[in-house]
Amino acid sequence: MDLSSKRVLVTGGSGFLGSVVTRKLTERGCKEIFIPRSTDYDLTDLEHVRKMFAEAEPDLVIHLAARVGGIGANREHPAELYLVNLLMGTYVIEEARTAGVAKTVLVGTICAYPKFTPVPFSEDALWDGYPEETNAPYGVAKKALLVHAQANREQYGQNTIYLLPTNLYGPGDKFNPGVSHVIPALIKKCVDAVDSGADHIDVWGTGTATREFLYVEDCAEGIVLATERYDGAAPVNLGTNHEVPIKELAEMIARLSGFTGELRWDTTKPDGQPRRRVDASRAKDLFGFEAKVAFEEGLVTTIDWYRANRKEAEAATF
Repeated sequence: MDLSSKRVLVTGGSGFLGSVVTRKLTERGCKEIFIPRSTDYDLTDLEHVRKMFAEAEPDLVIHLAARVGGIGANREHPAELYLVNLLMGTYVIEEARTAGVAKTVLVGTICAYPKFTPVPFSEDALWDGYPEETNAPYGVAKKALLVHAQANREQYGQNTIYLLPTNLYGPGDKFNPGVSHVIPALIKKCVDAVDSGADHIDVWGTGTATREFLYVEDCAEGIVLATERYDGAAPVNLGTNHEVPIKELAEMIARLSGFTGELRWDTTKPDGQPRRRVDASRAKDLFGFEAKVAFEEGLVTTIDWYRANRKEAEAATF
């Protein structure tokens, strides 16, 4: 797909990931990018979604809008995370179909994988079990959109692709403790401790769980490459093939932020899924995606951005 002549609707286009995707689309010469604001369009309301499509008249839809948070938000708002994400995706898929949109790009979540998926996660293992309990409602809602997309492709010929990024991080992430994921949460704790002179920080869990992290710039490039080059029904992972224990991550962030105090592990708090690392070979084979940003380099950039933009970074809410 040549993006230079396309009218593109990007839901969530002003968000953490979406703002980078829209920049890359602009660099590709997109004719027009329509970014709906949540103050103008409630994507859980079918009439609002219909109005959005009527006004955008898109050739291409990239659906990035999501209600998302870390383990804490997943534990406190499971019903909302399930319903909001399911409705938004369902309505976007259906309106894209009825409007005759040439292509729709859906972004799923690593949380959709079964709790004990063999590492590295292969896309073929997506249905081999139930997701980890603390984020299952969110993961199942996003996975249901894959079923919808594949069913519509079979019955109506709708061209919809489905991507599964691993955990994201980078400038523009949410640093509000009520919604933040592990990297921004740890960065905020370490930077706050440096500023206050605290001699320790509290960290959730045991530190034994592992995660794979994808820099937001790399993820956005993967989404745009898939948009240009991939039209298949099969889901595709986006990742780095690099897995890091949370204990090692916390120590790295402490070092990079200048915090020299103690890391105290609160083992009464959950670890979440025991391990996460995806097999990203399908993305490389099908549309040439490979992550470029080294992990420590990405962390330094993220820490620097947070220090320079603390008010903005902490303003984001659930």
